[in-house]
Amino acid sequence: MIVLDALSPAPRCLRMFLLEKGLRLPLQQVDVFTGENRAAPYLAHNPAGQTPALLLDDGHCIAESVAIMEYLEERHPAPALIGATPEERALTRQWQRRVELNITENIHNAFHWAEGLARFTGRIPVEPEAAPGLKRVAQDRIAWLDAMLGAGPWLAGERFTVADIWLYVWLDFGISVGQPFDRALPRVTAWFDRVATRASAAASLHPACKPGGVRG
Repeated sequence: MIVLDALSPAPRCLRMFLLEKGLRLPLQQVDVFTGENRAAPYLAHNPAGQTPALLLDDGHCIAESVAIMEYLEERHPAPALIGATPEERALTRQWQRRVELNITENIHNAFHWAEGLARFTGRIPVEPEAAPGLKRVAQDRIAWLDAMLGAGPWLAGERFTVADIWLYVWLDFGISVGQPFDRALPRVTAWFDRVATRASAAASLHPACKPGGVRG
């Protein structure tokens, strides 16, 4: 298996997952800044043109970070980052969907249409007038999440999961592109700082990340 990797938040989520799992897979870099992911031969593997992707030994390709993590969890169930039981897996997916649909997707699109507008114009449909609204929604939903968090250290309580990885990476990315979350939010702030102390947090940063640049 080979991971088609890039300097971007979704690939970083997968790298952090692999580190937490203790899995070592070869990484082949794709330059998303020059649009390599939107041209051949990358599109032959993943016609959606997004990173990361996982090339299997039989030639098949799995795209989408969450799908890749689900696949690898089934192949390597311990340590469980999605869950060891149906109940644990459902709870993890509940939190992952909450953060992705309400928070991180809005951060993502707001970046495309604001800070990243020059880069993405002509590659994807852009709606710059929508970016301020998306940013407001993301910040509102972070506060919404803060109010829901319980006493446990992680989103799913006592278990560190892919939901924590997903939210942490995207909030860290948001900070680097002018979309910082409100550090006055007590639960989210404490949770974010807690994740940041894990070895996988710093180790998952792409080697090409530069101080003051995009974190992915």
